[in-house]
Amino acid sequence: MQIDIITPDHTVFSGDVVSATFPGTKGSFQVLNNHAPLISTLERGQIKVRTNQDEKSWEVDGGVVEVLNNKITVLAEAILGK
Repeated sequence: MQIDIITPDHTVFSGDVVSATFPGTKGSFQVLNNHAPLISTLERGQIKVRTNQDEKSWEVDGGVVEVLNNKITVLAEAILGK
């Protein structure tokens, strides 16, 4: 599935992933292929993605995530520590 992680000033990551984990406002959650449509707010925490080659993570300072038709769009307020 495709993921795009975007902040107001740049694209942090764009590519195919096997899974993604997010710090949701009501708790952490994971998205896998063919996940049901979803919109959620994010709180400060780790976004973790697993590709076929490796794992990547970013510290996010809030935002919104949308999952629809095997495409994940993350609008992050800020990526911390980068």
